[in-house]
Amino acid sequence: MPPKRKAAAAKPKATAKEDTAAIEQTKEEDTGENGASSTTEPPPKLAKKVSDGLKSMDFSSTSKTEDERAWNFKIASWNVNGVRAWMNKDGLSYLSQEKPDILCIQETKCSQNKLPKELNVDGYKAYWSSAQKEGYAGTGLYTKTEPISVKYGIGIEKHDTEGRVITAEYEKFYLVTAYIPNSGQGLVRLGYRTKEWDQDFMAYMKDLDKKKPVILCGDLNVAHLDIDLTNPKQNKRNAGFTPEERAEFGKLLESGFIDTFRTLYPDKEGVYTFWSNFRQAREKNIGWRLDYFVMSERFKKNLCDSVVRPAVMGSDHCPLVLYLAL
Repeated sequence: MPPKRKAAAAKPKATAKEDTAAIEQTKEEDTGENGASSTTEPPPKLAKKVSDGLKSMDFSSTSKTEDERAWNFKIASWNVNGVRAWMNKDGLSYLSQEKPDILCIQETKCSQNKLPKELNVDGYKAYWSSAQKEGYAGTGLYTKTEPISVKYGIGIEKHDTEGRVITAEYEKFYLVTAYIPNSGQGLVRLGYRTKEWDQDFMAYMKDLDKKKPVILCGDLNVAHLDIDLTNPKQNKRNAGFTPEERAEFGKLLESGFIDTFRTLYPDKEGVYTFWSNFRQAREKNIGWRLDYFVMSERFKKNLCDSVVRPAVMGSDHCPLVLYLAL
């Protein structure tokens, strides 16, 4: 297992403009039922292709468990911010370079009958869950090993119309990929998020955990700790960093789960998975850690490493990777 690292050196204080960029998450897709959410996916922006720079990246790992077992299983997760836009940016090149056993993607923004045929990949079985509203939410899963079973949603109708959860059962664990609802601008959906969704989703996770260990990955739309975003003081009442959202995530962890990244790197600063599209936030690394690998605490013995890939472009989020010894 990699050693716990010391906290990074203090960064220069952000300017007022940089603070503004950090405060505004601007996750346009998820303004909530009462918000002005677009129902169609915008055309791809002239951003860097996913393939740009991948060939020069080192995807190798020598990570091991605490008892010195080398990793032999890799799961990747990525909020792609629109699967068709992602495809236009050569998104599948990441899959061919990372070569995970499983790739989970969130915010697909595409109904199943409109999924590009090019999304089919040799060697992987794909599963998709779409929202009833076109151009909204949605999740997907690529897997080399066919699961024992696959479930869409969490079994509660009011939560299961947006394609936010896929659960795949494997021999040794359940894998849950989730795109947790955003509380929206003005926190219009905070009550639904924390008093309804978070409560029911935790119960769902705990029920699975009674049967076998659970691995949860995806865009959980919460920065749990102050070091999980650039400017915590300015964001106390912004979606993703309210006390209510953070408390509910804390309750999930306290119920028998761990945040794999913070378990391995409790003091590491400047590690983010989402950056606003405004004011060069990504170039300046003014961001939020909103994407996670969470697992059953008793499965920690299989944990080798939890890695973030900020250099991989193609979305306003970056991929993250879990290394396991099974």
